[in-house]
Amino acid sequence: MAAFYARSVPLLVLLLFMIQHFNLTAQEVSKKQTLDDRIRVFLENNQNEWHDMNIPKRDGELLYDLIVENNYTSALEIGTSTGHSGIWIAWALSKTGGRLITIEIDEERHKQAVANFKKAGVSEYIDARLADAHKLVKELPGPFDFVFSDADKNWYKQYFIDIAPKMKVGGCFTAHNVSLRRGWRMRGIQEFVDYIQSLPNFDTTIENERSSGISISYKKEED
Repeated sequence: MAAFYARSVPLLVLLLFMIQHFNLTAQEVSKKQTLDDRIRVFLENNQNEWHDMNIPKRDGELLYDLIVENNYTSALEIGTSTGHSGIWIAWALSKTGGRLITIEIDEERHKQAVANFKKAGVSEYIDARLADAHKLVKELPGPFDFVFSDADKNWYKQYFIDIAPKMKVGGCFTAHNVSLRRGWRMRGIQEFVDYIQSLPNFDTTIENERSSGISISYKKEED
């Protein structure tokens, strides 16, 4: 009888552990499903409100896919605006266990973005900073595996130069508004595109089919 109890106790402990683990897993799945529903409803209810230098929906979907498919966890956004792109990025990071630092220089846009992050339910995944990205990007220690640049276009090249050494190999630097429009690019964009396409340690493409023109640069190796 003593031997029977000796064998049964470990089995009981294992069973209790499995039940507890199952309950925790079920709770986590339920939490994520609730968050997904909350974000979808928020984005649908506000789909016509993103006028202040925000990206369109399909660009947000592309950013989301890049993060989830590559399991990125340490993201940086340069140019928050009122938070549309940040919500898509944070939503993806909620799947990978990551976090986003996003920078905005305009106080009103920053405040609106923070409010939108809260309403969408993604605040815990975002460190929203009111700052001058020209200075802060240089100061951030990194490392980052995902970057989205959507601020002043004539500074794109400098943002890239400042952040590329802090990116992990396999990481991705993306930039908005880089496609050709009627044969011309916005000021500063051509210089940026020429530069990144010349780098041997980055593989760069420009996505025009699934987005309104986003460059995607994967870091293949250290410089």
